[in-house]
Amino acid sequence: MAGSSSHITILTLNVNGLNAPIKRHRLANWIKSQDPSVCCIQETHLTRRDIHRLKIKGWRKIYQANGEQKKAGVAILVSDKTDFKPSKIKRDKEGHYIMVKGSIQQEELTILNIYAPNTGAPRFIKQVLRDLQRDLDSHTIIMGDFNTPLSTLDRSTRQKVNKDIQELNSSLQQADLIDIYRTLHPKSTEYTFFSAPHR
Repeated sequence: MAGSSSHITILTLNVNGLNAPIKRHRLANWIKSQDPSVCCIQETHLTRRDIHRLKIKGWRKIYQANGEQKKAGVAILVSDKTDFKPSKIKRDKEGHYIMVKGSIQQEELTILNIYAPNTGAPRFIKQVLRDLQRDLDSHTIIMGDFNTPLSTLDRSTRQKVNKDIQELNSSLQQADLIDIYRTLHPKSTEYTFFSAPHR
């Protein structure tokens, strides 16, 4: 972070459901082995009544957005080793996004974790960015599972670049948002989850 010798690491992962205890255990072990400052997860499939299920030793700061049904669901987990003080939290009632604003290692930071619906993802993301635009600034990190390929490298050969994706990319550029993964890995085609079209 600017003016500081410390740094933070942020990971994101689509977990494709955490209702089974074995999956929660595997996630906890993976997070502990990676040892990030912050971990954002999508598609927890937890309901509002299930918030107590997501527990990881050394990770007491867990912010979740879950719906009424066992679908969607997102969470932002902050390591106990990380000096984090939240100042504002906004949750989607369906569990498709959570925004946490605060200070981390004495630096202001906004983290927005999105799990976009399978259909209409570009329009959904544009709407979230519009709804939260007053909260997003140059200290914002947006991550998650957008359920839409923003780059041609992220598309299967059968997928076309449609108008919605073009408009979303335009909106991201207008907001001065940068795809950090694509910047650091301009030719990579690796994913944390492969759906049938990508295999």
